[in-house]
Amino acid sequence: MKTLKDRVIVITGASSGIGEAMAKVYAVQGARVVLGARSEDKLRRLADEIRSQGGAAAWCGVDVTKPEECRALIETAIREFGRLDVLICNAGISMRALFDDVDLEVLHRLMDVNFWGTVNCCKYALPYLQATKGSIVGISSVAGLHGLPGRTGYSASKYAMTGFLETLRIENLKKGLHVMIACPGFTASNVRFSALTAHGAQQGETPRDESKMMTAEEVARIVGRGIVRRKRLCLMEIEGRATHFVKKFAPAFLDRMFYLVMSREPDSPLK
Repeated sequence: MKTLKDRVIVITGASSGIGEAMAKVYAVQGARVVLGARSEDKLRRLADEIRSQGGAAAWCGVDVTKPEECRALIETAIREFGRLDVLICNAGISMRALFDDVDLEVLHRLMDVNFWGTVNCCKYALPYLQATKGSIVGISSVAGLHGLPGRTGYSASKYAMTGFLETLRIENLKKGLHVMIACPGFTASNVRFSALTAHGAQQGETPRDESKMMTAEEVARIVGRGIVRRKRLCLMEIEGRATHFVKKFAPAFLDRMFYLVMSREPDSPLK
């Protein structure tokens, strides 16, 4: 795969943020995108926008926690375009609360969406991706490289995603399947606005300065290059690369740095 042109790419969580940016960026590059998310109105508008600009797009409403809906998403790609080359597991939610205070149901919800949503989509996409020697991409996070205080459920779900995808890669070593784990840092998207509080309500506002973050479009372009190059791990900006490096040699120092940074957030749950 030298470019994304003519490749059929399924993207979950495609109605906003990084998922929406990937759909637009890859369609411009000539990919045929299949959009999945719960908001069917947003998917319909996005697909119409892509088509109006000469791109190829299809969509399917999907709650990734429901296996039968994940199957329908993959079947939409096959029905509309006849093949599947890339599955991008991007659907996800975040949280912000200390484990002392959080309801266990919040952690279950994080695992259902971030981990099981990935598993469900991969289960039905795998035979088609094996046939095309295609790619599975998990949109993880710096929180999937090192535990992020105040985000226990989020970090746990991203670590689980990583373990699952790495094992899938090994099982398919002789089948030509490419598996990449992408780890954006803090990105200017709506994921923090919808992050869950200790009791499961949406946070409603971000505690961080969005103007100092990577844009969703930047993340989309970096992930796209990683797919073309068939990378295993896609790190972004100094935050992700530094975390990956320092963790190998000074993990205790990294613990302190993560605590310090997260404790400085406005209204941080860390004392």
